[in-house]
Amino acid sequence: MWGQRKRDRLRPLDEAAAYARCHGERDENVRLVKLPPRRARYETVLSSGESIRRDFEARLDTREPEAV
Repeated sequence: MWGQRKRDRLRPLDEAAAYARCHGERDENVRLVKLPPRRARYETVLSSGESIRRDFEARLDTREPEAV
């Protein structure tokens, strides 16, 4: 067909190729750093945060409206 050309399939880029494409060549000031894995989230902490939010909303509901 007219005006349409076959598109090349994009290949996946590794981190170095993606960095070079976005920022140019890497110099000695840039280095890769391995981060430690995130610590596990505990359901008790998340549930206590939810109860704090509910208590706060209840306190807001009991306040008197502000005078305008």
